[in-house]
Amino acid sequence: MQGDVPKQYLPLAGKSVIEHSLAPFLAERRVEGLVIALHPDDDVWPRIAPPTKKPMLTVPGGAERSDSVLAALEALGDRVGDEEWVLVHDAARPCLRTGDLAKLIGTLEDDPVGGLLAVPAHDTLKRVSPDGRVDSTIDRGQVWLAQTPQMFRLALLRGALREAAASATRVTDEASALERVGFHPRVVEGHSDNLKVTRPADLRLAELLLDRAHAQAGEPCA
Repeated sequence: MQGDVPKQYLPLAGKSVIEHSLAPFLAERRVEGLVIALHPDDDVWPRIAPPTKKPMLTVPGGAERSDSVLAALEALGDRVGDEEWVLVHDAARPCLRTGDLAKLIGTLEDDPVGGLLAVPAHDTLKRVSPDGRVDSTIDRGQVWLAQTPQMFRLALLRGALREAAASATRVTDEASALERVGFHPRVVEGHSDNLKVTRPADLRLAELLLDRAHAQAGEPCA
């Protein structure tokens, strides 16, 4: 993002990015608590943490996404049973629709494995060689773009992440950790506007999306 402020704390539609990212979970009655993984030197969170009656823990994050997620799961200790569901969400995805969160939970609550929000690919996909030339065209009918939240039972996800860490295997999301140990997560179709803020243009687009969502709901953005 070409700045000193971590992207989750950048201002967005009257709040920080992370406040928007957490809002659907705070509003969802089936979400009983939250664990936030923070940089060990983070001094911003205490000033912007949203008020809630739900339990909210913080833990030091790690060098990789999987390290931070595992730290959050380990922090749950015996507070949560092994078979309880956990949801993992990117702090930089501020436009998650409450309806998509509800759909994910409702679709997966009886699933034996769990799964993730995703959207089918609509563009033509190319496999490119190291020299920058097209090697082949990928069948987009079999390709989905992974999003978050991703939802799995605590013990299953924790075990898969522990195994990946023990073997020094880098996994880029929770579903890939489960895939690695032989499971097949289910995809639940979401919306493409559940974007991840990575570049300055993403922040501008997120603001437009949030403005539109609040206008449709008849609510102010801040």
